[in-house]
Amino acid sequence: MEESKETYYDTLFQSSQRWHEAEHDLRPWWEYFVGTLTAAYKEFESRVGTLTTARGAKRGMVRNCVARLPARFRIGDVQRACPGVSYATLQRAMNELRRDGRVRCLGRGRDAEWERIGS
Repeated sequence: MEESKETYYDTLFQSSQRWHEAEHDLRPWWEYFVGTLTAAYKEFESRVGTLTTARGAKRGMVRNCVARLPARFRIGDVQRACPGVSYATLQRAMNELRRDGRVRCLGRGRDAEWERIGS
């Protein structure tokens, strides 16, 4: 808003003309507002990046998480780091990583420790 305050005041002035006669036009202000909102969303998207829901995106999230965790970790560590991923999806991703030779399971059950192979 600070960067475009002159435009804001201009559109506010245009929109308030003939206010007392109830013949004012809100379109200039509305167009300014929508433009500002659109610019804010574009800036947010550029800072955060585009979110994806493509097929396999959650398994990719698990793979990235495992790469950032310590060399030894538990499934619970991955669950906490990826709260939007179901346990079934997490298991599929871990099985893929195991098949690819990137991780190995060092025990049995949910509390089993896992180890990342290589870096």
